[in-house]
Amino acid sequence: MVVFDATMLMVLIQPDTGKPIDSKTGEPVTHVRERIAGFVSQADKARTKIGIPTPALSEVLVRAGSAAVKMVEKIKEFSVFEILPFDELSAIEVAMLTRTALDSGNKRGGSSEVWSKVKYDRQIAAIAKVREATAIYTDDAGLRNVATALNIEVISVADMPLPAETAQGVLPLKTVDELANEPTLEEIEEARDAETSNTAPS
Repeated sequence: MVVFDATMLMVLIQPDTGKPIDSKTGEPVTHVRERIAGFVSQADKARTKIGIPTPALSEVLVRAGSAAVKMVEKIKEFSVFEILPFDELSAIEVAMLTRTALDSGNKRGGSSEVWSKVKYDRQIAAIAKVREATAIYTDDAGLRNVATALNIEVISVADMPLPAETAQGVLPLKTVDELANEPTLEEIEEARDAETSNTAPS
Protein backbone atom coordinates (compact mmCIF):
# COMPACT_ATOMS: atom_id res chain seq x y z
CA MET A 1 0.00 0.00 0.00
CA VAL A 2 0.96 3.60 -0.66
CA VAL A 3 -0.73 6.77 0.57
CA PHE A 4 -1.96 9.87 -1.28
CA ASP A 5 -2.27 13.24 0.39
CA ALA A 6 -5.09 15.68 -0.41
CA THR A 7 -3.26 17.43 -3.24
CA MET A 8 -2.63 14.22 -5.16
CA LEU A 9 -6.28 13.24 -5.03
CA MET A 10 -7.51 16.76 -5.71
CA VAL A 11 -5.52 17.01 -8.95
CA LEU A 12 -7.42 14.00 -10.31
CA ILE A 13 -10.81 15.52 -9.70
CA GLN A 14 -10.06 19.19 -10.18
CA PRO A 15 -7.61 19.58 -13.08
CA ASP A 16 -7.17 23.33 -12.56
CA THR A 17 -5.48 22.74 -9.20
CA GLY A 18 -2.18 24.64 -9.08
CA LYS A 19 0.96 22.92 -10.38
CA PRO A 20 3.65 21.93 -7.87
CA ILE A 21 7.24 23.12 -8.33
CA ASP A 22 9.96 20.61 -9.16
CA SER A 23 12.53 21.06 -6.40
CA LYS A 24 15.30 19.97 -8.76
CA THR A 25 14.60 22.46 -11.55
CA GLY A 26 12.59 25.18 -9.81
CA GLU A 27 10.05 24.97 -12.63
CA PRO A 28 6.37 23.92 -12.47
CA VAL A 29 5.87 20.20 -13.05
CA THR A 30 4.31 19.43 -16.41
CA HIS A 31 1.43 17.00 -17.07
CA VAL A 32 0.64 16.74 -13.35
CA ARG A 33 -2.75 15.06 -13.70
CA GLU A 34 -1.44 12.65 -16.32
CA ARG A 35 1.46 11.57 -14.09
CA ILE A 36 -0.84 10.90 -11.14
CA ALA A 37 -3.53 9.23 -13.24
CA GLY A 38 -0.89 7.08 -14.94
CA PHE A 39 0.43 5.97 -11.56
CA VAL A 40 -3.08 5.14 -10.34
CA SER A 41 -3.69 3.10 -13.47
CA GLN A 42 -0.46 1.15 -12.96
CA ALA A 43 -1.22 0.61 -9.27
CA ASP A 44 -4.65 -0.73 -10.20
CA LYS A 45 -3.11 -3.21 -12.65
CA ALA A 46 -0.55 -4.28 -10.04
CA ARG A 47 -3.30 -4.52 -7.39
CA THR A 48 -1.47 -2.03 -5.19
CA LYS A 49 -3.83 -0.20 -2.87
CA ILE A 50 -3.71 3.58 -2.67
CA GLY A 51 -4.74 4.69 0.80
CA ILE A 52 -6.55 7.98 1.33
CA PRO A 53 -6.29 9.03 5.00
CA THR A 54 -9.52 10.52 6.32
CA PRO A 55 -7.83 13.84 7.29
CA ALA A 56 -6.70 14.24 3.66
CA LEU A 57 -10.12 13.18 2.37
CA SER A 58 -11.76 15.78 4.60
CA GLU A 59 -9.64 18.55 3.05
CA VAL A 60 -10.58 17.40 -0.45
CA LEU A 61 -14.28 17.30 0.43
CA VAL A 62 -14.16 20.86 1.76
CA ARG A 63 -12.81 22.02 -1.60
CA ALA A 64 -15.40 19.93 -3.45
CA GLY A 65 -18.32 21.80 -1.93
CA SER A 66 -21.71 20.46 -3.00
CA ALA A 67 -20.12 17.56 -4.89
CA ALA A 68 -18.57 16.10 -1.70
CA VAL A 69 -20.99 13.20 -1.21
CA LYS A 70 -20.84 12.21 -4.87
CA MET A 71 -17.06 12.36 -4.72
CA VAL A 72 -16.92 9.81 -1.90
CA GLU A 73 -19.30 7.57 -3.83
CA LYS A 74 -17.13 7.85 -6.93
CA ILE A 75 -13.89 7.11 -5.04
CA LYS A 76 -15.43 3.96 -3.57
CA GLU A 77 -16.21 2.71 -7.07
CA PHE A 78 -12.48 2.25 -7.73
CA SER A 79 -11.03 -0.78 -5.95
CA VAL A 80 -7.54 0.74 -6.12
CA PHE A 81 -8.51 3.34 -3.50
CA GLU A 82 -9.03 2.60 0.19
CA ILE A 83 -10.19 5.23 2.65
CA LEU A 84 -8.07 4.94 5.81
CA PRO A 85 -9.58 6.04 9.15
CA PHE A 86 -7.73 7.82 11.93
CA ASP A 87 -8.04 5.04 14.50
CA GLU A 88 -6.68 4.29 17.99
CA LEU A 89 -3.29 3.09 16.75
CA SER A 90 -2.94 6.22 14.64
CA ALA A 91 -3.82 8.37 17.66
CA ILE A 92 -1.14 6.62 19.70
CA GLU A 93 1.41 7.22 16.93
CA VAL A 94 0.53 10.94 16.83
CA ALA A 95 0.82 11.13 20.62
CA MET A 96 4.30 9.60 20.45
CA LEU A 97 5.36 12.06 17.74
CA THR A 98 4.06 14.99 19.76
CA ARG A 99 5.64 13.76 22.99
CA THR A 100 9.01 13.42 21.26
CA ALA A 101 8.68 16.95 19.92
CA LEU A 102 7.70 18.31 23.35
CA ASP A 103 10.68 16.58 24.96
CA SER A 104 12.91 18.32 22.43
CA GLY A 105 11.52 21.69 23.53
CA ASN A 106 9.31 22.46 20.51
CA LYS A 107 5.90 20.84 20.06
CA ARG A 108 6.08 21.62 16.33
CA GLY A 109 9.27 19.59 16.07
CA GLY A 110 11.11 22.51 14.51
CA SER A 111 8.45 23.11 11.85
CA SER A 112 7.51 26.68 10.90
CA GLU A 113 3.97 25.57 10.03
CA VAL A 114 1.00 26.59 12.17
CA TRP A 115 0.11 24.11 14.89
CA SER A 116 -3.10 22.93 13.20
CA LYS A 117 -1.11 22.06 10.02
CA VAL A 118 1.52 20.19 12.05
CA LYS A 119 -1.18 18.09 13.71
CA TYR A 120 -2.79 17.42 10.33
CA ASP A 121 0.53 16.24 8.83
CA ARG A 122 1.22 14.01 11.81
CA GLN A 123 -2.20 12.39 11.49
CA ILE A 124 -1.63 11.51 7.83
CA ALA A 125 1.88 10.21 8.45
CA ALA A 126 0.70 8.21 11.48
CA ILE A 127 -2.08 6.57 9.47
CA ALA A 128 0.45 5.67 6.78
CA LYS A 129 2.84 4.15 9.32
CA VAL A 130 0.14 2.15 11.10
CA ARG A 131 -1.01 0.73 7.75
CA GLU A 132 2.63 -0.03 6.84
CA ALA A 133 2.49 2.08 3.69
CA THR A 134 5.68 1.89 1.64
CA ALA A 135 5.46 5.52 0.52
CA ILE A 136 3.53 8.76 0.83
CA TYR A 137 2.89 10.68 -2.38
CA THR A 138 2.97 14.39 -1.62
CA ASP A 139 4.55 17.70 -2.57
CA ASP A 140 3.90 19.19 0.85
CA ALA A 141 7.12 20.06 2.67
CA GLY A 142 5.61 19.72 6.14
CA LEU A 143 4.21 16.26 5.49
CA ARG A 144 7.49 15.28 3.84
CA ASN A 145 9.42 16.13 7.01
CA VAL A 146 7.08 14.17 9.28
CA ALA A 147 7.06 11.14 6.97
CA THR A 148 10.84 11.19 6.67
CA ALA A 149 11.13 11.22 10.46
CA LEU A 150 9.04 8.03 10.48
CA ASN A 151 11.26 6.46 7.79
CA ILE A 152 8.48 6.50 5.22
CA GLU A 153 9.55 7.16 1.64
CA VAL A 154 8.18 10.36 0.14
CA ILE A 155 7.51 10.65 -3.60
CA SER A 156 6.62 13.93 -5.31
CA VAL A 157 4.73 14.49 -8.55
CA ALA A 158 8.00 15.30 -10.33
CA ASP A 159 9.29 11.83 -9.34
CA MET A 160 6.33 10.16 -11.01
CA PRO A 161 7.03 9.14 -14.62
CA LEU A 162 5.07 10.65 -17.46
CA PRO A 163 2.97 7.84 -19.00
CA ALA A 164 3.01 7.17 -22.72
CA GLU A 165 -0.65 8.18 -22.80
CA THR A 166 -0.77 11.85 -21.87
CA ALA A 167 -4.51 12.26 -22.45
CA GLN A 168 -6.51 13.01 -19.32
CA GLY A 169 -8.61 9.92 -19.85
CA VAL A 170 -6.04 7.60 -18.27
CA LEU A 171 -8.21 7.38 -15.16
CA PRO A 172 -12.00 7.68 -15.50
CA LEU A 173 -12.37 9.65 -12.25
CA LYS A 174 -14.69 12.55 -12.94
CA THR A 175 -13.96 16.17 -12.11
CA VAL A 176 -15.72 18.12 -9.39
CA ASP A 177 -17.91 19.92 -11.93
CA GLU A 178 -18.94 16.64 -13.56
CA LEU A 179 -19.70 15.09 -10.18
CA ALA A 180 -21.84 18.07 -9.16
CA ASN A 181 -24.13 17.38 -12.12
CA GLU A 182 -24.49 13.67 -11.39
CA PRO A 183 -27.45 12.32 -9.41
CA THR A 184 -26.72 10.86 -5.98
CA LEU A 185 -27.28 7.20 -5.17
CA GLU A 186 -30.35 8.23 -3.17
CA GLU A 187 -31.79 10.08 -6.17
CA ILE A 188 -31.16 7.09 -8.43
CA GLU A 189 -32.84 4.72 -5.96
CA GLU A 190 -35.84 7.06 -5.60
CA ALA A 191 -36.20 7.20 -9.39
CA ARG A 192 -36.08 3.41 -9.60
CA ASP A 193 -38.69 3.06 -6.85
CA ALA A 194 -40.95 5.53 -8.64
CA GLU A 195 -40.51 3.67 -11.93
CA THR A 196 -41.29 0.35 -10.25
CA SER A 197 -44.46 1.69 -8.65
CA ASN A 198 -45.60 3.18 -11.95
CA THR A 199 -45.14 -0.06 -13.84
CA ALA A 200 -46.57 -2.34 -11.14
CA PRO A 201 -49.96 -3.92 -12.01
CA SER A 202 -52.90 -2.22 -10.29
